[in-house]
Amino acid sequence: MKTIHINLRVKELERSIQFYNELFGAQPTTVKPDYAKWQLEEPRVNFSLSKSGEMEGLNHLGIQVDTSEELHQVYDNIERSKGKVIEEGHTVCCYSQSEKSWVEDPQGVLWEAFHTYGTSEVNKVEVTEEEVCCAPDCCVS
Repeated sequence: MKTIHINLRVKELERSIQFYNELFGAQPTTVKPDYAKWQLEEPRVNFSLSKSGEMEGLNHLGIQVDTSEELHQVYDNIERSKGKVIEEGHTVCCYSQSEKSWVEDPQGVLWEAFHTYGTSEVNKVEVTEEEVCCAPDCCVS
């Protein structure tokens, strides 16, 4: 099953957590000093906040899948979209172990396609300038 993923950059994480707790009528499934995530079933959505000193607002959208097979189906769709693709592969990001790729839509909105298969004690792995993790600013033209 596929789940829409939305990630927002926020200035005040605690205030934002309180707001979304009320809006969703639910507590986050993950809370870290710089991150919070609600894995909601109704509506089915993975909604996360990332504390950032950068500009607040929409960070990226995504499609989360339950299996590697579904991920490769989404990858096929991405290929047909003819958007700019950044393949990240297996990585640690947002306190999860995942396989993922990114695609940029014609307006510059980033979409993450990913399958999460484990958790992590760290938010992200060390990355080089050529790599992408959690905030794929390098993908934007």
